[in-house]
Amino acid sequence: MSRSKEEPVDRSIVGTDFLQLTLEDAPVGGLSVWLTQQLRLAITDGRLPVGSRLPASRVLAEELRVSRGVVTEAYQRLSEDGLLAGRRRGGTVVVAAPIAPPATAQPPVPPPPPPGVGFPTAPAANVVDSLRTVPARIDLSPGVPDLAAFPRSSWLRAERAVLHDLSPAALGYGDPRGAPPFRVAVANWLARSRGIRANPDEVIVVAGVAQALGLLAQALRHDGIDVVAVEDPGSLGVRQQLQSWQLSTPPIPVDPAGLRVDELRASGAPGVLLTPAHQFPTGVVLDGHRRRELLRWANDGGLIIEDDYDAEHRYDRPPVPALRSMLAEQVCYAASVSKLLAPALRVGWVLPPHRYRDAVVTAKRDADLGNAVLPQLVLARLMESGELERQLRLLRRRHRRRRDEMIEAIARHLPDARVHGAAAGLHLMITFDASFADVDLAAASIERGVKVQPLSWHRQRPGQPGLVLGYAASTPSDINEGIATLGSLLRLR
Repeated sequence: MSRSKEEPVDRSIVGTDFLQLTLEDAPVGGLSVWLTQQLRLAITDGRLPVGSRLPASRVLAEELRVSRGVVTEAYQRLSEDGLLAGRRRGGTVVVAAPIAPPATAQPPVPPPPPPGVGFPTAPAANVVDSLRTVPARIDLSPGVPDLAAFPRSSWLRAERAVLHDLSPAALGYGDPRGAPPFRVAVANWLARSRGIRANPDEVIVVAGVAQALGLLAQALRHDGIDVVAVEDPGSLGVRQQLQSWQLSTPPIPVDPAGLRVDELRASGAPGVLLTPAHQFPTGVVLDGHRRRELLRWANDGGLIIEDDYDAEHRYDRPPVPALRSMLAEQVCYAASVSKLLAPALRVGWVLPPHRYRDAVVTAKRDADLGNAVLPQLVLARLMESGELERQLRLLRRRHRRRRDEMIEAIARHLPDARVHGAAAGLHLMITFDASFADVDLAAASIERGVKVQPLSWHRQRPGQPGLVLGYAASTPSDINEGIATLGSLLRLR
């Protein structure tokens, strides 16, 4: 017997956005049974996964134009079945899913992929993105900070303060260059932390360094530049980004002092992209002599694109000033908060020379009309309050401990490996004197549940085999287990 009194219902089409429920699908009478069935089906097929919060019974009843008792009856039946639970102020939540009946016939299981799939010697254009989606028990990929340390409480406080002070007009379309308060905060941040003295009008907010490179590539091609030299070894992703905009990327060798400027001159390239503060992947810092050589090359007409990669994460050496602080009109400077807070924010900035500024702004406007304003205003508050500096100090301590853990694990399990780039950054590069295919080692490693990147991906010229190993986002136990797995694989060679 139904425990709710069901009232006559207006049979005109009545429904709700929730699960697209409409009363035209309901039988005359038995509304609670119908609603129970619809909710059970949604939980079974995954439209209401475990943890989903259901609408309040009063709200759903109003939208369906039924008595509240119809909804409470359905919720009660599913609660008795163990599928829902009331959480007081947390509402009614899905806590379990029905056990599906056994299938009459199991589909054939596809054979496992052959070793090395996803690690071609000449990687495809989307190989880095594809590797990110491959599940792994331990992920030692480079380029990710300690995401567990994201300052959630500080972010929420700043967001509440921003929303409290926000005018309605600020919720409209903004300036494609970025929110003015954030551009001021970025200019102040760069002056404090990177020695760059820039007017806020010179700052263009972008969706990370990747977008900055795309916008710059469009401006350069419009100016007749179709060649930008890159470091070798250097970031595969950056190289592919430039190539996707039809820019040629001749390789310039990197040695322990940084980019070989003599080789850059010999190449005849009109522009170069480099990571002088902490070179990816070797970790070397462009030394004073090379910096002077590079600035002389730029003064002679060369264009520098400075990716300020990992500049904030220094452990064993003092900071070096940004190249942009020394030669503003020959340097396109780009950076982001991806390595400081989280890549998911997709917020960065680019400071192009004056002659390219309008072209970059136009390309940004055409791309997306500008970044989302609310995250910019929250970041501005974090920067100006000193909260971002506090977060950076916290990350340096955590990252340094994990770096030390990885170096010790390498010494134990990979005694023949040479470690590079330990003074700063979020990753280490290791190389081996032995001759073997590092893509095979990386492929075998991911089959054991440990994800790494082969060094050869980031080379255009032949070189020693090696791996690029991120440590910042992994726990010490995962780091030890991951390096031990690599050691056992090398011993099997």
